[in-house]
Amino acid sequence: MDQPTPYNPLTKRNLAGSIVSKLLNQTPQELPPAKFVGAGIYLIYYTGDFSAYAPIAAANINRKFAQPIYVGKAVPAGARKGGKGLDTPHGNALCNRLSEHAESIEAAKNISITDFRCRWLVVDEVFIPLGETLLISHFKPLWNLVVDGFGNHPPGGGRAKGKKPMWDVIHPGRGWASQLAAAVTQAEVFTLIKQHFETTPAVAGDPTV
Repeated sequence: MDQPTPYNPLTKRNLAGSIVSKLLNQTPQELPPAKFVGAGIYLIYYTGDFSAYAPIAAANINRKFAQPIYVGKAVPAGARKGGKGLDTPHGNALCNRLSEHAESIEAAKNISITDFRCRWLVVDEVFIPLGETLLISHFKPLWNLVVDGFGNHPPGGGRAKGKKPMWDVIHPGRGWASQLAAAVTQAEVFTLIKQHFETTPAVAGDPTV
């Protein structure tokens, strides 16, 4: 007779699963959200008619919101350096990050902010990276793994001669990105997107199940 493995609620995966389960129970909201306090994790969903994203839009129709196009986190200011201890004030880190994303989408010339929704969850800063890691590894979101650069900030002086992010190659509009040279063509990016959907299902289900 097989011996069942005892359930350990404190394993990294089970801890992450509890956070993700709570996040997935949140009602999707418009971008940008109303002001709120906190840091945490979030999902961004696409429902529009940009043809390259058809599999994602199909997974999210009728308010299913089954497949995020992007997964992200926002940690409190100073948390990365650890100088403020274990109780770093969260401020508006998560709200501000989502607002930055909304500005990027609104600047783009070929997608509309009305076709996006987000789920977000304020999380103790210790567990934010854990939840984000599980979400990305499970959903394999397009803008995290293939079309990079959506979450980029304008480059500082030392990076001013960097390459244009893939995201800006196919979604032109951000002023700072227009000054950068592209390392790939739009056609090459669209090919990578097509290959992604050929190997990765657009609906991955619930990672906590």
